Amino acid sequence: MNKIATRRRRLPAAWRTPLALTGAVVAAAWIVIAVLGPLVWPHDPLAQDLPRLAAPGAGYPLGTDALGRDVLSRVLAGAQVTIPLALLLVGLSLLVGGLLGAVAGLFGRWADEAVMRFTDLVMAFPTTILAMVVAASLGASLLNAVLAALIVSWPSYARVIRGLVLGVRTAEFVLADRLLGFSTARILRSDVLPVVAGPMLVLASLDVGTATLLLSGLSFLGLGARPPTAEWGSMVAQAVVNFDSWWLGVFPGLAILTVVMAFNFLGDALRDALDPRTAGTIGEGGAL
Repeated sequence: MNKIATRRRRLPAAWRTPLALTGAVVAAAWIVIAVLGPLVWPHDPLAQDLPRLAAPGAGYPLGTDALGRDVLSRVLAGAQVTIPLALLLVGLSLLVGGLLGAVAGLFGRWADEAVMRFTDLVMAFPTTILAMVVAASLGASLLNAVLAALIVSWPSYARVIRGLVLGVRTAEFVLADRLLGFSTARILRSDVLPVVAGPMLVLASLDVGTATLLLSGLSFLGLGARPPTAEWGSMVAQAVVNFDSWWLGVFPGLAILTVVMAFNFLGDALRDALDPRTAGTIGEGGAL
């Protein structure tokens, strides 16, 4: 009992809240489904050998679509498409925005002015509309949808990292490293990165849900996944044609909802765990 109590005390209170645990379980479940792939599919998601528009029942828990494909298998297969692409989008946005923000904050002057004015230019357009325009210009495909989403996603990272770098640029340990003749790359790696890593991790975890919604939205509009790819946004779009078959749109929509909510819960818990100002406000009633 003492060992169990010790382990519970070592686990931050932010991770012992119901929402954090729920988010962790749901996110882990979807990631496992995406990794296992065909091992968890009851049917081939592309096979058209089942009864058409069969309602959810014993043989088909989530029903079938207008082409005789199992909805459950397609929802599970959609995790292999949507989740990796959302994680890829967040990683690329963090990389591009992080580098530009770090350069703007560390060098200042003309570099700061050029990067921030370009960032303001991109952020001046509505995110979804700009992504739609870029995706339509590039052509409908998942890769082009990711590129279009990347163009509208990196500015938020650049602005946040720039602000963090500006705060640490005049710190004594950074000035000391400059006086010692350390290179800019070493200063960024050893001094700046540890300071910005925590906030960036929180922002990235929260942004996974946003990336999922954006990519699904582009596919819903026909600018992302192409048939017969099993992708949640395109499945919801196909359900519009058969509006009476409610299961065609409800279950892919629930998949999107659970992924977005799970990563938002994880992001909130991560923020509370890394920010001492909010971590201390979690009451004992919120912990399990």
